[in-house]
Amino acid sequence: MILRNLLSPKTDKLQPIIKQLETAIGKDGVVRRKQELLTYECDGLASYRQRPGVAVLPRTTEEVAAVVKICHDNDIPWVARGAGTGLSGGALPIEDCVLIVTARMKQVLDIDLENHRITVQPGIINNWVTQTVSGAGFYYAPDPSSQIICSIGGNVAENSGGVHCLKYGVTTNHVLGLKLVVADGSIIDVGGMVPEMPGYDLTGVFVGSEGTLGIATEVTLKILKRPEAVCTVLADFPSIEESGAAVAGIISAGIIPAGMEIMDNFTINAVEKTVKTGCYPTDAAAILLIELDGLAVEVKSNKHKAAQICRDNGARNITWANDEATRMKLWKGRKSAFAAAGNISPDYFVQDGVIPRTKLASVLQQINVLGDRYGFKIANVFHAGDGNLHPLILYDNKIAGQFAKVEELGGEILKLCVESGGSLSGEHGIGSDKNCYMPYMFNEIDLETMGYIRNAFNSKGLANPGKMFPTPRTCGERANAQKTANVKGAQLY
Repeated sequence: MILRNLLSPKTDKLQPIIKQLETAIGKDGVVRRKQELLTYECDGLASYRQRPGVAVLPRTTEEVAAVVKICHDNDIPWVARGAGTGLSGGALPIEDCVLIVTARMKQVLDIDLENHRITVQPGIINNWVTQTVSGAGFYYAPDPSSQIICSIGGNVAENSGGVHCLKYGVTTNHVLGLKLVVADGSIIDVGGMVPEMPGYDLTGVFVGSEGTLGIATEVTLKILKRPEAVCTVLADFPSIEESGAAVAGIISAGIIPAGMEIMDNFTINAVEKTVKTGCYPTDAAAILLIELDGLAVEVKSNKHKAAQICRDNGARNITWANDEATRMKLWKGRKSAFAAAGNISPDYFVQDGVIPRTKLASVLQQINVLGDRYGFKIANVFHAGDGNLHPLILYDNKIAGQFAKVEELGGEILKLCVESGGSLSGEHGIGSDKNCYMPYMFNEIDLETMGYIRNAFNSKGLANPGKMFPTPRTCGERANAQKTANVKGAQLY
């Protein structure tokens, strides 16, 4: 009896389809043990947890389609999961769902260097794409901080960005085509082998849809030639306002760096304490990392122009690195910032809002005021070039009531971003974390229009239900607002 309880799904609803799932992908691809399912109860947003009813690990498009068809025929919700590194709860299971894990789909299907493209399965790790083509002088530009562990399928679902998104764009700018399994189990192809395709841009619709429209099982990506020269500039400032002014000055001068990143003093000290790069002055209020790439003559000219703009805006010291090893050392701290925060605080909650570059200084000041009001330290690290903020709220989940206050503070930061002319998300997605705040950015008609698209692909609502859009169950704040306003018949999406 004990063994049966360990193996069985929580309810009888899933029991009839277990044998169908095992037939579709093999017994070794179906995870049923309750203790093994704990592995999949959350993504990188570990504060929200829910164990799935069963997890399946297909290897091919056909196996994914078979699983989705079983769910469709039996009205069982399903959630897609890649490497589980997402930070918005996009891969959070719902109760008694089938979790479709793409971790075994790690094949490189085609490499076409002549046409600058590569086709991969969704489970392949982001950094592996560059490793696969680097010997031929190519690379894949989107580079989330988690690129050594996050998967391409997850990047597509969340439209992930990274350091180089300022110049090269986010995931959607590098996806040429997709093979998809949609919510009824059908297999379709969208996009193609060239950027300009006739008809509706269904590739653009799917990228960033967070698993609510289907699962990408093959992804054709654009790869780029390595630039002739690369230089990383490090400038430190006595105030974060001056570092923000330098960012605006560089862009205004017509210089478009591959990336520009700012870290505040709190983050600098956390990084140096944890990673010990030896590169970041711990007494600086902020540091600005600027990466320039392109033709050697262009990089040489722009690094001096950028350095002078930094000096004109109060930079104390300027250093730059042209060789790969030194550049990687300068970037190591930025890539390790989230991990460093985890080493100095029992828990942290990261947000992902976007604001206009011109409002960096004032918004950061207001974020610090909010942190003081709620009684939490906030570490700021962000893609300064495109205004994508990543405030990390440090707290201790063991203290009763702290997480609720942190969630409230995170919501206030998102509202501030929207009120400043920005967005709820730059690269982490909406998921389970921010869906309550969608009405602050979109009106009812906007949300209804998005719902039309979701329903066209996902008419039964079985694909990743409860994500992206506010619902009465997940969004108490939204539901209470409607109740208070006494708006009858208003639909929550």
